[in-house]
Amino acid sequence: MQSSPSNTNHIHMYTTSPEIPHEPPPHTNPNPNPNPNLPRAHSGGMLHDEKAVLHEAGITAITEFLETQNNYSVLRYSGKVVVFDTRIPIQLAFYALVEHDMQAAPLWDNAKRQFVGLLTVTDFIDLLRSFYSSSGSSNHDGGEDVKDSLASLSIAAALNDARSSCMVKHHHRKFMSVDADATLYQSCALLHRHGLDFLPVVAMSDNDVRMLATVTYTNILEHLVTHFREQRRLFDDSIYELGIGTYSNIATVTLGTTLEECLSICQSRDLNALPVVDEQGRVINVYSRSDISFLHHATDANDAVRSLEKTVGEILQAASRTTSTMANVSTPDRLHTCSPTHTLQSIFEYFAQLKFNRLIVVDDEQRVIGVVSARDLVAYFVGKE
Repeated sequence: MQSSPSNTNHIHMYTTSPEIPHEPPPHTNPNPNPNPNLPRAHSGGMLHDEKAVLHEAGITAITEFLETQNNYSVLRYSGKVVVFDTRIPIQLAFYALVEHDMQAAPLWDNAKRQFVGLLTVTDFIDLLRSFYSSSGSSNHDGGEDVKDSLASLSIAAALNDARSSCMVKHHHRKFMSVDADATLYQSCALLHRHGLDFLPVVAMSDNDVRMLATVTYTNILEHLVTHFREQRRLFDDSIYELGIGTYSNIATVTLGTTLEECLSICQSRDLNALPVVDEQGRVINVYSRSDISFLHHATDANDAVRSLEKTVGEILQAASRTTSTMANVSTPDRLHTCSPTHTLQSIFEYFAQLKFNRLIVVDDEQRVIGVVSARDLVAYFVGKE
C-alpha cells in the first residue's frame, strides 16, 4: 500500500511503507538509453521552470542541512576503532576485519609514523585472485604456496607486490581523511569527488591524530533520513526524472557465471555489486563484491583460491546458509528493487526501513533497467561540487 504522508513532508519513515517490493524479483537489462521500458519525462501539469525551481530547492534544503551537521553526528556513542600496522600479516588483518564486523580499517606505517591508507575485505579477495591469475588456474591441489605465502605476507609487502598491486584497489596509495569537526557536506563532497567508499574520521590536536571511525555513504544517508525535516513537498519527482542512478550499459551475471568472472567484471568496471539474472533476463539476486561468505567454507587459503572457479549460484546458495546463522560483514547484501517511477521521497522512506546499499531498478517484468546506489543518492546533492 502507498504510504500515507502526514501533514509534514520530510525525509523520514512514515507510518506505512512505500509501494516498493520488499522481495527481489529477477535479471538484467538489454542495453538501455533510450529504453522503451523507462518512463518518459512528463510535466504532470507543472511548467518545466517550476519543476527546476523545486529540484533546486530540494537540493538546497539537503545541502544546507548537511552543512549544519558535523561528522561527530554520525558517530556511534560507543564503538571500537580497528587500525592495522602494515607490518602484520595481511591474512591476520582480514580475519580481524571479519571478527570485528568491519568492511575497512586504516593502515598505520610505523616507520613513517603516519596513516598510509585503508585495507578492505575486497583487498583480500583481490589478493586471492592475484594468486589464481599467477597460476593460470586453480593449480593448488596439495600445494602449500598460497597458504604459506598468506601466513607470512605482511600488509606492506602485499600492497607493494608487483603481482597483486595491479589488482588491489588503490585506496591505500594515498591516505585521505576528514576532521571530525568538518561538516557532513564536506565529507560527502570528499567521498564523491575522489570516488571513495570509506572515509576515515580523525580528531586533530597539536601533533596528535586520533582515529575515531570510518564513515560511508550509508552512514550519512541514515543520519539524513532520521533527522532531516522539510515542510515543503520537494521530492515528489521520480528518480529517473531526476537522473539518480545508472540506466545504461548495466552489467549483469547469471547463476552459471564463475566467481572469478564476476569479480573481474566488478574490477574492470569499478562496480561493488552485480545483479544476477535468470534465463529470461529477470533479476533473481544480487552479488556483492564484498561478499566473503564463500571463505567460511574454505578449509585453507588454497581451497579459498579454488573457490574462485565456483559459480555464482553455488556461492549464493552457500551464502544463504551463512546468512541464516550470522548477519555481519561476511554476509551478502539482500536484493531490493524499485521501479524507475518511484519518487525520491519514496526511495528515502524505503532506505529508512532497510538501510540498503543499492536498489535494482526493474520494469514490470522484473528485468533490470538500472541501479540506484547510496552513492547515487548522495551524489545528487553534491554532484555539482
